[in-house]
Amino acid sequence: MKRVNYRYQRTVARPAEVQGVGYLTGRHVRLRFRPAPPCTGVVFIRTDLGAQACIPARVENVTGTQRRTTLGHAPLTVGLVEHVLAALNGLHVDNCYVDLDAPEPPGLDGSARAFVEALLRAGTVVQSERRALWAPAETILVRGQDATLAIHPPRQRELRISYLLDYGLRSPISWQMCTEEVTPAAFTRSLASCRTFLLKEEAVALRRQGLGTRTQVSDLLVFGPRGPIDNRLRFGNEPARHKILDILGDLALLGEDICGHVVAYRSGHPLNVELVQALARRLNRGLPRQRRAA
Repeated sequence: MKRVNYRYQRTVARPAEVQGVGYLTGRHVRLRFRPAPPCTGVVFIRTDLGAQACIPARVENVTGTQRRTTLGHAPLTVGLVEHVLAALNGLHVDNCYVDLDAPEPPGLDGSARAFVEALLRAGTVVQSERRALWAPAETILVRGQDATLAIHPPRQRELRISYLLDYGLRSPISWQMCTEEVTPAAFTRSLASCRTFLLKEEAVALRRQGLGTRTQVSDLLVFGPRGPIDNRLRFGNEPARHKILDILGDLALLGEDICGHVVAYRSGHPLNVELVQALARRLNRGLPRQRRAA
């Protein structure tokens, strides 16, 4: 990994709040973004467990990647963090306390749109400390069953993400792909509103597990044999765009800015986190962390 540039860190200018029903618990959840000092990173605070119940959003704190990214150990856990982290990462908000009164953020419509809108209302302030931009010197590739995820060295100082989604010939979700150069403007315009999606049989299985009991099919994208049930796509390739949103949220767990071309084929949270772990190992072999931020 090599440092190719830097920018000054940012935090929110004032607190901002989002409320809604949690997908996992079915509880009404209150989330509050608050300003944080330089070099704090993103820290989730479970206010229902006390003011000291903190979980830094770092890859070493990941304890689950099954259908979602989970941080921490019971009882101090937070699940489904990827959409909140995508909103913060996509808008370049580096330091932020995220108060939660439940073990998950509000589910809302399964996208990051409401979090982005709250952050835009709050505004941001530039801080005194720098944040480095790192680039891989060579391709880093991770593999899973029938899935791959790689980051290639950048041609320019940009983060570009490509996702190829392929559920098979008989799936109601069509083969599709998307490539986006990720900037705050592009993220807000093209990615933030793209929703979580799943097949009807997956939704039924989750309901049997007691998950999503207060969520209707119209609240997010549930695909039946003829396409979305009681809903319409916001983009023709909205599922592929949502996968990019998830990647961006999981990349936030590195706590550093990365440039390069991320290319994903059928990957999900397990490979996303594995890639972040590989990036973290390479960074840790380089400069000490306090010097990397300088």
